[in-house]
Amino acid sequence: MSFSIGIEGYCYHRYFGEVYPFQKDTSQIMTYPEFIHRAKELGVESVSLVTCFLPPRRDPSFDQIRNALDETGLEAVIAWGHPDGFEGGKKPQMAEDLKIHLETCRILGAGTMQVIGSSLAFRHEPHSPQIEKLIKIFRELIQDAEDSGVTMGIENHFDFTSQEILEIVEGVGSPRFGVTFDIANSLRIGENPVEAAGRLAPYTVATHVKDVFPLYGGNPADWYFFASVPVGRGIIDMPAVIRVLKQGGYKGALTIEIDYLHPDYTEEGEAVAESVAYLKALRKNKEERNEA
Repeated sequence: MSFSIGIEGYCYHRYFGEVYPFQKDTSQIMTYPEFIHRAKELGVESVSLVTCFLPPRRDPSFDQIRNALDETGLEAVIAWGHPDGFEGGKKPQMAEDLKIHLETCRILGAGTMQVIGSSLAFRHEPHSPQIEKLIKIFRELIQDAEDSGVTMGIENHFDFTSQEILEIVEGVGSPRFGVTFDIANSLRIGENPVEAAGRLAPYTVATHVKDVFPLYGGNPADWYFFASVPVGRGIIDMPAVIRVLKQGGYKGALTIEIDYLHPDYTEEGEAVAESVAYLKALRKNKEERNEA
């Protein structure tokens, strides 16, 4: 029961210019070609590129991204909608931006687009109206996705429970629309990640493999209370989640993501490298058991 490994570009959000108010700024910057080549050096099979950090397609640096993907042979996934996506249906006009990046998918050879319907900013507002609006928006986008050869996967973005995400997916009712399952976000919203994985696995088209550990003396009401740590170092039973995802039919990459890095760890690059090593060891153990 093997799997491929990917890295989400958002792991390096500080180096792309997005620094949370409670984080240290960094004097270093990173470009997507540098990120892609770093991912290749770590020996993974795919990368996820967040659209808010992409240059305009007319910019020469966009061609450098395409060239880097060609040179490395890494598979690309496009992640659209950071930070709030459709704002729970309040901004249906964002569909035009999503359509632009369906073309980005085509140019960069990405068959999967991670999409955001809402966010933690709207999680305390009534969910039923948000779900109803999002179903309508995504139904209207399905033909565009099909024309582009792209499958969209809505992320559980610290907004909806797995059951509510399932309601959206079933409401849209298309093979071109599934789930981007963020493992840690299911915990952050109060769910058991293993149970959430079991519920969403048959519909999952992409993942965020994110492990977390509580902040010492932190406030559980804060979204970052469960702060990111290297995969395998946190409180999530990652082997069990991965096993349930695979048993449920998920065939895509396990894509490492870091948002707010726990203060016990000082550098995202080191945390990503440790996460890759953990998943590689897990994969090797699975393969050896299958051969035994």
